Amino acid sequence: MTTTTSPAGLKLPWWVSGDTNAFFGLGFNVMVNVLVLSGLCLGVVHLPGSDVFGVILPAMGIQLLIGNVYYTYLARRLARRENRADVCAMPYGPSVPHMFIVVFVIMLPTYLATKNPLQAWAAGLAWCFIIGVIVLIGAFVGPYIRRFTPRAAMLGTLAGISIAFISMRPAAQMWEAAWIALPVLVIILVGFFTGLRLPGNIPVGLAALLAGTAIAWIGGYMDPADVGAAAENIAVSLPTLNLDRLVDGLREVAPLLATAIPLGIYNFTEGMSNVESAAAAGDSYNLRSVLLADGAGAVVGSMLGSPFPPAVYIGHPGWKSAGGRSSYSMASGVVIALFCFLGMFALLGAVLPTPAIVPILLYIGLLIGAQAFQSVPKAHAVAVVMAIIPNIAAWAQGYMDNVLAAAGTSAQKVGYDAIAQNGTVYEGTALLGGGAVLAGLMLGSITAFIIDRSFVWAAGYALIAAALAFVGLIHGVKVEWNANGQVSLGYLFAGLALIGFHFLKPGSAAADDGPGTSSAPAEAEVPATS
Repeated sequence: MTTTTSPAGLKLPWWVSGDTNAFFGLGFNVMVNVLVLSGLCLGVVHLPGSDVFGVILPAMGIQLLIGNVYYTYLARRLARRENRADVCAMPYGPSVPHMFIVVFVIMLPTYLATKNPLQAWAAGLAWCFIIGVIVLIGAFVGPYIRRFTPRAAMLGTLAGISIAFISMRPAAQMWEAAWIALPVLVIILVGFFTGLRLPGNIPVGLAALLAGTAIAWIGGYMDPADVGAAAENIAVSLPTLNLDRLVDGLREVAPLLATAIPLGIYNFTEGMSNVESAAAAGDSYNLRSVLLADGAGAVVGSMLGSPFPPAVYIGHPGWKSAGGRSSYSMASGVVIALFCFLGMFALLGAVLPTPAIVPILLYIGLLIGAQAFQSVPKAHAVAVVMAIIPNIAAWAQGYMDNVLAAAGTSAQKVGYDAIAQNGTVYEGTALLGGGAVLAGLMLGSITAFIIDRSFVWAAGYALIAAALAFVGLIHGVKVEWNANGQVSLGYLFAGLALIGFHFLKPGSAAADDGPGTSSAPAEAEVPATS
């Protein structure tokens, strides 16, 4: 095996046996995510296959190379600096929450409004670009934002996304072919949650995917003709600039801010937590370096045609315990990038059955949702649930809108009163879910500070929420002046009530010193997800 020697005499191998385990785990995770985002572009936004496999995926390949190769460089630099060979690189790939958000919250509504998938694609590129810029800014200002936002609110919002936009659709798809999907889910749950090793130390993700694929092919679920057709379409596609489409999307930037701002803030906050998690496992990375790679990947990807921002993944300690060192992340990025450039994902989609893939996504959703409760104090569990609710409302509204659209109508045409008479509160659901990510942050923060009896801080967040609602960044259909006065007024009155509680000065109340130790991040060693 090839090694390099540092000035201190350290022989640093480029590959160790543990890198193989970590490579398969992270590689299949990223491969599944790319397959899913390809399917979302084709099946939800109805983009042409030539654009998905010839433009978006090659751009995704460049994004993966930027992050995975750079993180390997950071790992080897850290190993040489500290004169030790057990440094593990940070994992990296397309962000799972973001790929569902950009499709269902940004691209799909644009497609439904314009009936133009290319316009929806342009909106997604603009959204991804904004995310990248925010993460780049976050590399410098992130620590301050994180200091004043309760972790329960941040993770609760992510849990809402994981439950609504990551878990529900895969779970429904599983039950359409449960005879394939449930055995796959069991293998994944046993492998990742019990720590039991499979015979021959086969990577869990690989074993689950192979088992589900075998069941589907033997049971006649798959069509060999699809494989032949996909193989004929294999072609080398290299990334090219798509600046015109990006600029077209940026012309309608205002509606994108309601999700781009909070998700960008979440992106760099999650990055900070992951860097701290790596430090707890013994690898202290420079936060700014890690976040700059994240932001650069999103910006460059949007310029090349990818609407999917990448992210540093949760779970560095898990891959380190599996034996991963400096090169597993780079290997997964290079292999997946080659698949993107060679147009292999159409073939992989024809070979690998969807019911064998989606249980991995359900597992990711379960893990992210559970982490929100495991990584905060028990008293803040209520705040986590509060932050989840707006995202569930946004998901429910999306499902209702899709069903109504399939019937050739809309909620406005049917009438809110008529819908309410049949037991469904459409208008309130739509308002609650407007700008769900940022709304979840606000509601979760207010609740966490109330639990801590930090009433001035809770009131401050209520007043911020009032301003955000007034311009439509939360609880609004679109960004505009006086977008929803009654909701804004409700937050304002809530803030005044909280100020009143502060002046009651109960003997057991906190001194309103701001976020305390109960809001501090907790580390969770979990397998890599986005």
